[in-house]
Amino acid sequence: MRLKNIAGCRSVNEFVSMKLRKLEECGPHFEGIFELMFSERENIFYEKSEGYRIRKITYGESRDRILRRAEMLEKLLSDVPKDAVIGIYMDNNLTWLELFWTVLCAGYSPLLMNLRLDDAALEQAIRSADVKAVLSNGKTFSVRTISPDQVAGSEGTPEKKIESGSFGTVFYVMSSGTSSHVKICGYTAAELFSLIKDSADIVRNCRRIKMHCNGELKLLTFLPFYHIFGLVAVYMWFAFFSRTFVELGDMSPRTLLTTIKRHKVTHIFAVPLFWDTVYEQAVRTIGERGEKTSARFEKGLRLSVKLGGTGFGRIFRKLAMKEVRDGLFGESIAFMITGGGHIRREVLEFFNGIGYHLANGYGMTEIGISSVEQSEDLKTLCSGSVGRPMTSMEYKVDESGELIVRGTAMSRFIITDGEKTENTGWFHTHDLAEEKNGRYYILGRQDDLMVGASGENLNPNLYEERLRLPNVKNVCLIDAAQGKRALAEEGTEPSVSAEPVLLVSLNRYLAKETLQALDAALKEKLREMNLAAEVRGIVYVSDELIQGEEFKLNRARLAKDYAAGRLHTLDPETGNAPEEHDALLERIRALYAEALGKEIGEIGYTEDFFLDAGGTSLDYFAMVSELQKEFGVVFPVQEGKSLNTLKEIYEFVRNEGNGGPVR
Repeated sequence: MRLKNIAGCRSVNEFVSMKLRKLEECGPHFEGIFELMFSERENIFYEKSEGYRIRKITYGESRDRILRRAEMLEKLLSDVPKDAVIGIYMDNNLTWLELFWTVLCAGYSPLLMNLRLDDAALEQAIRSADVKAVLSNGKTFSVRTISPDQVAGSEGTPEKKIESGSFGTVFYVMSSGTSSHVKICGYTAAELFSLIKDSADIVRNCRRIKMHCNGELKLLTFLPFYHIFGLVAVYMWFAFFSRTFVELGDMSPRTLLTTIKRHKVTHIFAVPLFWDTVYEQAVRTIGERGEKTSARFEKGLRLSVKLGGTGFGRIFRKLAMKEVRDGLFGESIAFMITGGGHIRREVLEFFNGIGYHLANGYGMTEIGISSVEQSEDLKTLCSGSVGRPMTSMEYKVDESGELIVRGTAMSRFIITDGEKTENTGWFHTHDLAEEKNGRYYILGRQDDLMVGASGENLNPNLYEERLRLPNVKNVCLIDAAQGKRALAEEGTEPSVSAEPVLLVSLNRYLAKETLQALDAALKEKLREMNLAAEVRGIVYVSDELIQGEEFKLNRARLAKDYAAGRLHTLDPETGNAPEEHDALLERIRALYAEALGKEIGEIGYTEDFFLDAGGTSLDYFAMVSELQKEFGVVFPVQEGKSLNTLKEIYEFVRNEGNGGPVR
């Protein structure tokens, strides 16, 4: 089936070439990009589930609404000079997509405000960029704050006309950072022009990115639009070619899977944390079906990866891995990208090995999206390569191993603490990289390098992946000295020595014997990797290493929290304190009672779930599901008959910990 809605063209490539030809004719102006983006007016721009029905909005409907909003915004800001900076502070939704163009169309320059930053950082950004007003759905700022409802506009044909020079000249994207070091990167239409042209190269070079389902190509609105990856790789790349966006109501796993399957989503772009979480859950689910099923899957996955991109390999994945895909995203998914941080090889092998296509990409707030692995070869996809630089970009690895880049798609300028700097020449990414046969591999951050006990430099990204043993939720090699320095700047006395430390996150209810076995296994791993003399301590903690709105390890924060003694440590010699054992028991008792619809006090330590308490199989499996989700245990169904009392379940969870004993 051919792709629908490509303006009468015979192929996707012909359609893309036609759009780019028109883009070249109108030149690098926001007005021209806007008109071309919304020129296929009957195409579906946005879909969202509303109860039992799916609401669809066309590009034409959205364009008219943008123009009406722009009329209202101009009236509300009649006292504000044109090209002034107007902030947008909202979660992903249709209104956000429309407000981006509303601000530009009204003659102003939008600042895309990062929802992950705290109030101090946001107010600092407002001062640095001289923001005159903020369009905000709920939050109030120190400058004029306008609700999106105030710029809804009246129904009917908009009176506003698109004229040359009537749009704002810049859009601003905020980086993540502390309240005193937020970077604000300014992009003009010229840089957006290059970024859009780069996306067309991927369409020409990679067959999978233009694949569709039932003639339609749909993207999930997962990445935040205020982030450079969400704005460019999702919104700009695909809206310019008039594709459809599907709203994700919330981030719950159930909503995610339901949305993908109901709307037949074809493209998902996300950060490594997302893929890692889905991978861990999938492996756990397969493990719950028994050792034979798990072993059979692992054997099949190894064979799939070994067969690579051969014709037989593709047939094998299509047939042998269908059940696994059905349990995840289904069959509509055609193309997926990960970006924004390191992704484990085993995660890439899982998704590509079961028949999806997961490519690694690279970019930064300061340089836009500068490369994506475009190969369809499975071995290359699983290697972790971020591909070759886009047509508009140039890469180079300098003598220190740092990746430096330049090109026409980078931000025009960068504002830091109110100081504006032109972003010209080679940009220093502070990422360590290597080049192999024209492809680039990101090895980690220069900032992450630390000095080991022997004086040798350590790159934690090269080791952490190999230290994720059974029962380990996450690991992070930190520089305790960095944490001490951060506390010293605040005038706080640190409580630890200044040496490299391996933080290991575990379930706090792990049994003493299991914890000791894990400790021995990790120390042996460090010896195998020649790190025993470099890393002077392993610190076991019950804290999640990635917290709140973080989407990757924040080494600086973890080093600071460790130095300040804010982490909750576990001792392999003594295990958990008795009161924590009791806390585990009471939590399981609460879940036991909830499943049965009883009060906690009614649950006896040795009463049988079925014979004494009157529970049903449905009640039992509801409880097991919650236990697995909360404590990370693999709860084999076939063992259920022997785990019917609170005592048996408590001892099982305590022994299994976060995924089973170390072997």
